[in-house]
Amino acid sequence: MPRKTRLFDIVQILRDGQLHRAGDLAARLGVSVRTVWRDMGDLSEGGLPIEGARGVGYRLKEPTMLPPMALTRDEFEALRLGVALVAGAADPTIARAALSLRAKIAAVAPARAQDPGSDSFVFASEEAARAAPHLALVRRAIRDHLTLALGYRGGEALRIRPLHLDYWGKAWTLMAWSDSAHDFRVFRVDLVTALTPDGGAFLPEAGKTVEDYLARLSPV
Repeated sequence: MPRKTRLFDIVQILRDGQLHRAGDLAARLGVSVRTVWRDMGDLSEGGLPIEGARGVGYRLKEPTMLPPMALTRDEFEALRLGVALVAGAADPTIARAALSLRAKIAAVAPARAQDPGSDSFVFASEEAARAAPHLALVRRAIRDHLTLALGYRGGEALRIRPLHLDYWGKAWTLMAWSDSAHDFRVFRVDLVTALTPDGGAFLPEAGKTVEDYLARLSPV
């Protein structure tokens, strides 16, 4: 069972407000008691109101429950970016709560609404302002697996597969697979001179994904 699914299942079990022993939870989830202890610690640190201890049991206290609601894709995008903004707040308590909320949203969101190239929301800067006209198209291309024709500083023209957006202090960067260069490239979005759909699309391909790029950066 994926860890994200297991954490979601634990929360659903604890919603009844009853005391649940770690051994019972472990048997129900098919994991070890030690794993349950670790999961409880992670959920508590994430801001979930769990009370209890090893050898006693755990229960959820004072949960805030929202009625079921249906969100459009644009509404979901607004919610996700808003949570990302709050996650960067100076108040550590609010920031932790935002991270916990982001995990809960990811646990219940349908697969089509989850963005593998999810970006980080930012405060304005001159570089961010120059990048802003391109961000909507980049997000759509990441979400819908669209290839783009990109013009870059120095007159460079490339065909890219957009994969991931990030923000580093004041400038947006786009990580992409370049079909023209046959390799990963990272672009500062504020230095992009032209960006247009070229009518193409792509499917995730071994050796050309976000995970492949991150694996390349990781020490062996």
